[in-house]
Amino acid sequence: MAKGSKETVVLITTLAISIGLIGGGFLLLRRNLNNNNLGTLTRPNQPASNQPTHIGTQISTGERVLFTENISAAKQTGSVAIASGNYDNAITQLETSLTQNRNDPEALVYLNNARAKQSGNTLKIAASLPISSNPDAAKEILRGIAHAQTQVNQTGGINGALLEVAIADDANQAQLAQEIANELVKDPEVLAVVGSFGSSTTIAAAKVYQSAGLVQISPTSTATALSTVGDYIFRTVPSDLFAANFLADYAIDDLQVRKVAVFYNSQSDYSKSLKNEFTKELVSDGGQIAAEFDLVAGDFSAENALQQAQRNGAEAVFLAANSATLKPAFEVMAINRQNLPLLGGDSLYRRDTLVFGGENAVGMVLAVPWHILANPNADFPAAAAQLWGGDVNWRTAMAYDATAAIAAALSKDPSRFGIKQALASGEILTQGTDADIYFQPSGDRSRAPILVEVVKAPASNPNGRSGTGYDFAPVGSGN
Repeated sequence: MAKGSKETVVLITTLAISIGLIGGGFLLLRRNLNNNNLGTLTRPNQPASNQPTHIGTQISTGERVLFTENISAAKQTGSVAIASGNYDNAITQLETSLTQNRNDPEALVYLNNARAKQSGNTLKIAASLPISSNPDAAKEILRGIAHAQTQVNQTGGINGALLEVAIADDANQAQLAQEIANELVKDPEVLAVVGSFGSSTTIAAAKVYQSAGLVQISPTSTATALSTVGDYIFRTVPSDLFAANFLADYAIDDLQVRKVAVFYNSQSDYSKSLKNEFTKELVSDGGQIAAEFDLVAGDFSAENALQQAQRNGAEAVFLAANSATLKPAFEVMAINRQNLPLLGGDSLYRRDTLVFGGENAVGMVLAVPWHILANPNADFPAAAAQLWGGDVNWRTAMAYDATAAIAAALSKDPSRFGIKQALASGEILTQGTDADIYFQPSGDRSRAPILVEVVKAPASNPNGRSGTGYDFAPVGSGN
């Protein structure tokens, strides 16, 4: 089936989900539910160490620093100044901190907050991030939020009000994310939330936000289950339904394979969602699953798994790994040695894949939300590079879009209900990083993923854009 037709089918499917939500089943559900620029190898589900006793210490608009590594003296002084209400000094100190490290999104958010507080006319949102468990991913997301906040405030704000952002550290833990959500919904000034990071964490927190009537937009959570939580829950990243559709289509039509071995994490909502959707799409297109392998099984062996897959007639490998199972996924790449074609989801779209996969990853095709070269007419990549001093990744782009969508909704009605109504209207809200932003009633964004492949850097630039000797390039781009 052609890719355009496949995209239409998926849009119709997600619209059907939306219609189901609007019906009586949705009413029952509401009652019941009341990586550097490509990312780094981390395990975001690890518990945070030295977790504070009081949940309020996990949230800051500038009065405390949450990213505790390499805090500059100026940044710390600026934070103390915000806590004491000395916004003039806070602005001076945070400007100094940013001249020392322009790539610090927390400092930029706090600088914007200090200026907003000083103005006395603010609209407040929050960001729930995996700071203590995956600080690199948290910074990537926060860069998008800070970029959008800066742009909004430097262009007159939202009907004259400046955007203030509260940052929360949920450590990508479901229980902690729910506790933070309960704290945020109690603050009437918080009008919407960007986050969380992983699908399991986002879904857990979404139940709280939905019950309280506070909009949540996730820039990174792709599990299909998020589409059914309720009408206050949105995402700017395409769901696994889209990614799986495109990957299954690529396997059948482009690779000309029918039997695929699947590797996944049975403990991850994201990984299981991606696996299940890929399986359904592949089978519906006439393919079959040669074998399934659990990357977190106690007896997992990449070598044994690949041998069994080949005995079963596998013609390709689908890696539905999540952040916590990157190491065994890299082992599969190393043992495979480009023997079977590789496919994968967005968790593999990070610099570590290029570093640890290297030559063994060349040719692997991933379905991803955004690529810096996908839309050469987009202004965002250059603007982000100027702001941060380098390239940004898809998490930054999708977080920017989430924040921009909230800002656009706030301009129509600066209330929790008004934001939800604007986002759910189906109308184009604003221009995003590379496309218009609008949502289906299910909360899913009307946006298709992009297929990228791992390529060897050209002789003219042997280190490549990533500095590893390898890069991700849109499939068929010739890069």
